Amino acid sequence: MSQNASGSGRGVRLRSLLGRRDAAYLLVLLAPLVAYNLLLKVANVVRSEQATGPIETLGLLRSDLLFNAGYVTLWIGMFMVAREGLPRRIVVVLLHAASLLVVTVTTVAYWYFESTGSTLDWNVALFYLGELEEVDDIILGSTPFYAWVALAAALLYALFGPRLVSRAVGRRTRGSRDGSPRLAGAGTCLVAVGLVAFSLIPGTSHTDRSFSLSPPVNLVATGLGGGEARDLAAEAAGGGAATSPLEDVRLEETAGTQRRNVVIISLESTRARSVTPYNEELETTPFLYRLSKESLLVERAYTEIPHTSKALTAVNCGIYPNTDTEITEAEPDGIPARCLPRLLREQGYATAYFQSATETFENRRQQVENMGFEDFTALEQMDKEGFQRANYLGYEDDIMLEPSREWLEENGDRPLFVMYDTITPHHEYLAPDRRYGRKRFAEDDVLNRYLNGVRYVDFFVKNIIEQYRDMGLYEDTIFVVLGDHGEAFGEHVVKGHDGVPYEEGLRIPLIIHDPRRWEDGARLDDAPVNQLDLAPTIVEMLGYRVAGGEYPGSSILHPLPEDRVLFASCRPDLLCLASIEGDEKYIYHFGRRPDELYDVSEDPLEKDNLAGEAPPGELERRRDELLGWRADVGATYDRSKPSTGRGTRRR
Repeated sequence: MSQNASGSGRGVRLRSLLGRRDAAYLLVLLAPLVAYNLLLKVANVVRSEQATGPIETLGLLRSDLLFNAGYVTLWIGMFMVAREGLPRRIVVVLLHAASLLVVTVTTVAYWYFESTGSTLDWNVALFYLGELEEVDDIILGSTPFYAWVALAAALLYALFGPRLVSRAVGRRTRGSRDGSPRLAGAGTCLVAVGLVAFSLIPGTSHTDRSFSLSPPVNLVATGLGGGEARDLAAEAAGGGAATSPLEDVRLEETAGTQRRNVVIISLESTRARSVTPYNEELETTPFLYRLSKESLLVERAYTEIPHTSKALTAVNCGIYPNTDTEITEAEPDGIPARCLPRLLREQGYATAYFQSATETFENRRQQVENMGFEDFTALEQMDKEGFQRANYLGYEDDIMLEPSREWLEENGDRPLFVMYDTITPHHEYLAPDRRYGRKRFAEDDVLNRYLNGVRYVDFFVKNIIEQYRDMGLYEDTIFVVLGDHGEAFGEHVVKGHDGVPYEEGLRIPLIIHDPRRWEDGARLDDAPVNQLDLAPTIVEMLGYRVAGGEYPGSSILHPLPEDRVLFASCRPDLLCLASIEGDEKYIYHFGRRPDELYDVSEDPLEKDNLAGEAPPGELERRRDELLGWRADVGATYDRSKPSTGRGTRRR
């Protein structure tokens, strides 16, 4: 008799603390939410291949398990504290709002990792929210339809599912008159706080620390700790440089000056290993392969920041682009240098910039004006009839051929400086196939479409050079063909280009073709080169003298300094930095992941991290050097003087 009474008392006690309907309400909402969160994280863990066994897998899931346990415990406690009336209604609203937020963050983090191989942190989220109008096409183009369906279903369930099910269970138990449920609820909330606090500790030390954190936890942790790296950078720089070495630069004629044409062809998202001159087993670019045999080919050329707008600054202006996430170079007077197009205009050159992408993305028209080009022709001014879309940014590159011919006919009696900016190999890799068909280069469909995009620009380069030949301009033209940046397909987990400090993201093709020299071909393979070296090289090839300033880069027509260090940064800022000294590349991840050090001459695919074998203090020295460089570049842009020059004429 007493035993039955005791059991009955425990049942009454449990119902008085929470209630059957409340328990059903929370169970129906939180159990699927936890399962959803953990399922997405497990899927990312499997795809990342960062876990080599059950212990590592548990380490990568530890933060997620603790966060979700704490999240569930918190709302159980809140329901126990707020039993009825207005407090209960407020708690219910907060529960649904928080759950919707958690579902959204978890889903976006999953698809961001799926698309880029990188974790969603505070800086990334702020960047995308701030640039939503710029990146909406990218988001729509890179997210499959079923992902939107899954997210919509999850949000609808979180909004309406618990209420419908709990109504079917029955009426909610009214709160007891004593304060015991509230006291128990307060204690439960404290337990929840402890669980969430422990979820802030990364689960493993050998892998990406951000990846080992639950997505909502990582978002909050990186937001709260985001200023640490900036403070460290400023301290390492000792205040930073304040002026640009090219703010007052000008060109002067010499006895050897030749007013020859210069054509720069930028190959969008084209990495060195995917073009035939650098990988003879891959026949994507047979024309470039033949061209390289009668040109100067740079074996180890690098971009500074693997993003087009940043690379354009380095190529045309000869200075490091701003490491800041924002495209400050596309703001009015946003480049603290007098760039090559402007300098050559002052020498009587006609200058033009063509791109097969939309002019609105990242305010390209303003950046082109800042660089000093007189004429700018983008997709909006081109006839799209008969041409295929290449991706969400533009059309196949042959769309530039006719506008180019028209401009050359109008300006061909003057020396020319022209840049053609391609778009076809860019994500989403649609690989237009009507004009030149497609070939099978890889089993993976995405990689194969990318390689066919690279194959397409090989035809475009051939067509442009043939256009100059047909118009009698070829013999007097220097052609520079280079990648703006590379592209990654998960070789080091990460994908795309912005956040890729590895060879697939930074190393680019670079070929200089001059019909008057290198008839038997030449190869520069004893030193690394970057895009800053192009401006001084072109100036020397034209026979001008640089006055009023000094290029940070070096002409590659002479032996390069043996002790030179090349620097690179990822985008968004505070994601990663890299430095290249000779054959060694050092990568710093701002504490998200362990430092990396590779000998790219012996290990070109960067599989063997030598950071553990570095001499004492070596990694710290290179880290401080990188942070100092980053702060110097930032100070140059922050304190730059307004640039001068005429505006860009619209065509």
